Amino acid sequence: MSIDFPHVLEHFSLFLSALFNNKVVLTILVTFLTLGVKYALVKTVRNRAISKGKDKRDLVNNIKNFLNFVMLFLLLSLWAGELQTFALSIAAFAVAIVLATREFIQCMIGFFYLASTRPFRIGDWVQVGDIVGEVSETDWMKSTLLEVDIHKYEYTGKTLFIPNNAMITNTIKNLNFLKRYATHHFNITRDQSVNPYLFIDQLQQKAELYCEDFKDVAHRYSQTIERRLDVKIAGPDPHINVSTSEVGDSVVTVAIFCPTERAIEIEQKLIKDFMTMWFAAKRSGNIEPREGTEVSSDDRQPIS
Repeated sequence: MSIDFPHVLEHFSLFLSALFNNKVVLTILVTFLTLGVKYALVKTVRNRAISKGKDKRDLVNNIKNFLNFVMLFLLLSLWAGELQTFALSIAAFAVAIVLATREFIQCMIGFFYLASTRPFRIGDWVQVGDIVGEVSETDWMKSTLLEVDIHKYEYTGKTLFIPNNAMITNTIKNLNFLKRYATHHFNITRDQSVNPYLFIDQLQQKAELYCEDFKDVAHRYSQTIERRLDVKIAGPDPHINVSTSEVGDSVVTVAIFCPTERAIEIEQKLIKDFMTMWFAAKRSGNIEPREGTEVSSDDRQPIS
């Protein structure tokens, strides 16, 4: 039986051609060949360095780096076409993904921002933009707030879901100290037919009386806030000021440092006292004199 060597050589040539046209095989060959050359060169240089008693670590390091670069360059050249197509596909796909999910990505970034900076904790009162509420829950996408009417210091019954990216783009105010005690301000406006200074001292006494039962606690709490915030806050004693409005009416401004749940109650009591004193002064004739008339000291006596 004779062997057809030309036919065998032809098949072997076709096999080698197909083998070397396979990029996976070439990648394996280039990798093993480069690693083999690197190993051999490094071992040879080290052996010669040991025999001569010289330090060749720098040369060994340069050989490693150079052969690693050669291997990477050959592999990139081998797969350049595929890498370019893959990169373009990935870039287009990545852009589409980012555009479609950018809000979700921003929310996740906002979550990491909140977790790292800790501007508030669960249970704190916060203001985000114009929204005020108590933080009840946070997750990767949103923060859940129970809406609070900051003027009445009470829950509205509404639940707010704020995306975490809004926590980055808006100013966050931590109102946690207002949850227990607050410096409550309110104004009482009347015409100038009665001089409010006739009974302002009595109104001050009424305010102090209404705040008497929690005065010590309010004083300690205000000191705690001042130490933590390193600022001076109004209180805990009530403050009453008199001013005028743009149209010339008398405006009495009251500031009381009190428990949030009692702020509206004390406000209503003081408004009631003010109205009682104001109308009593008006009925008794203790009113502001007209221009050009003189006022005796008796006319300025406060009412009993």
